[in-house]
Amino acid sequence: MVPIVDYLLDRQIAPQWRGVLSALAAEFETQLGPEELRQLMYRVGSRFALAHELPPCASTSELSEAFNAWWRETNWGFVELSDEAEYLRIVHYCAPLQAFGNAALTWTPAFLQGVYQTWLTALGAQGLSVEQASGFTDDAAVEFRLGRHPV
Repeated sequence: MVPIVDYLLDRQIAPQWRGVLSALAAEFETQLGPEELRQLMYRVGSRFALAHELPPCASTSELSEAFNAWWRETNWGFVELSDEAEYLRIVHYCAPLQAFGNAALTWTPAFLQGVYQTWLTALGAQGLSVEQASGFTDDAAVEFRLGRHPV
């Protein structure tokens, strides 16, 4: 199944951006360390979220619908949410992060972390933080968790 996912993700990235984003990522990596790159992408994600506000959501189902409305519109994959005992589980599938190159998959998911943190804080999740719980997996997923995380 991985070759199929790779093919579909490759088709999702517009050809005119592949080389540009890969070169941009390579230049970023020569200028910034891994943690600085994560912080940069987190801030970019936060800016995206501020520019694309969500409507009020009264349930996890409504929240999922609101998230997916934006991701569908921007062709950025989709998200599945689940309420766990200690956190809200957020699994984002098929984000076109590979457009920056496979090496950048260590820091580009911070974009999504920034988006989710900003959206959820705006919806009232004060005092809670979104943490990345997995890397970009073979099934093109990245898991995040909203909860009370130790500082």
